[in-house]
Amino acid sequence: MKYPITIYQDEDGVFIAECPAIPGCISQGATENEALTNIRDAIRLCLEVRIMATSF
Repeated sequence: MKYPITIYQDEDGVFIAECPAIPGCISQGATENEALTNIRDAIRLCLEVRIMATSF
């Protein structure tokens, strides 16, 4: 599946990446590419946690 993400740079120069489709799924990176890589990992982990929570 594809999930929309937003990436912006904060006042300290850090890139913040969020996935609005998954509340609380947020990550960051020193570069835009690093933030993109990190949010992909965060999305995967958020989905894994949700799957585990519903399987009990």
